[in-house]
Amino acid sequence: MSRSTGHRLRRRCPKPSPLQHAAAEFDSFDVVRGGAVRCSDQPVSGTARYANSGWPIPLTPAARRCRRAGISRIDRPAMVFKARAMRTTRKPPPSTDDPGMPVALPGRLPDGMRIYAIGDVHGRNDLLEALLERVRKHVAANPIARPLIVVLGDYVDRGPSSRQVLDTLLQRSSYQDTILLQGNHERYVLDFLDNPASLSDWLRLGGLETLRSYGLDPGNFLDPRTQELLAMSLSLAMHQNGHLDLLRDLPSSFTCGDFFFVHAGVRPGVPLDQQSHRDLLEIRKDFLLCTSSFGKIVVHGHTPVSKVEIHANRINIDTGAYATGRLTCVAIEGDQLQII
Repeated sequence: MSRSTGHRLRRRCPKPSPLQHAAAEFDSFDVVRGGAVRCSDQPVSGTARYANSGWPIPLTPAARRCRRAGISRIDRPAMVFKARAMRTTRKPPPSTDDPGMPVALPGRLPDGMRIYAIGDVHGRNDLLEALLERVRKHVAANPIARPLIVVLGDYVDRGPSSRQVLDTLLQRSSYQDTILLQGNHERYVLDFLDNPASLSDWLRLGGLETLRSYGLDPGNFLDPRTQELLAMSLSLAMHQNGHLDLLRDLPSSFTCGDFFFVHAGVRPGVPLDQQSHRDLLEIRKDFLLCTSSFGKIVVHGHTPVSKVEIHANRINIDTGAYATGRLTCVAIEGDQLQII
């Protein structure tokens, strides 16, 4: 490849944004105007490393046309940026990133109740501690009968401090009303403890960082004996810290007033009290593309977006904390929402 060709490719292939990096755990995802992300549920590691390496990535003529239109796609099989023409009349989702600016919602919480909902933490204890301090100051400045913290899951994996995150959450819940929901990454930890052979799958999803936060490292040997020893060591470490009981007792959803709090979302057309556990932790496309009512306003994370998205039927507060450095909390009181 000539220098001139390489120069043109570098100009046409800017380095992916932090939001793209946050979504790179999935097999493929789309970033469209407004920062919305649509993604599948399969892990990927090679794509993220390749896309963020800074090396020029070749584009086809069709891809260049779509790139100029502001539509891009990262796709694992080809390991290249491929563009896809997307004809749609859909407007960008409503969003807000203005702290302190109240937003009116179509539902309400009971009087005297304020819920602080926190998105996916993913091992970023530094962000969690700073956010909880902002919540403390907000409650002190705006007293209310019952302030409640609801954390939407995915406390572990990817970030460097999974063990510390669980310590912080246990400590906070000991003196303040706190509801901790289960995310799919908490499920991955329990799956590994119950079935050590699933280690390689968990490592691809960020489990290595969790193991290291407990002082464990699988090294390069993933034989069955090593997997069993790691599972036993992690189980013992988590049990001693109270983390194992915490993860096993996490509920998958919480309902209050006109709001339904959950990690990933719900299956359209299925009553909220009949949702499958897997859908509550992992659903994406069917839930994200649904515009009809779910019976309550669903407050969720799981799918990273650049800003808090507020729809008539759902609110997404996952802003990709482990990659972007932005952990989001929204305060809901009455029919008003405010970013903390």
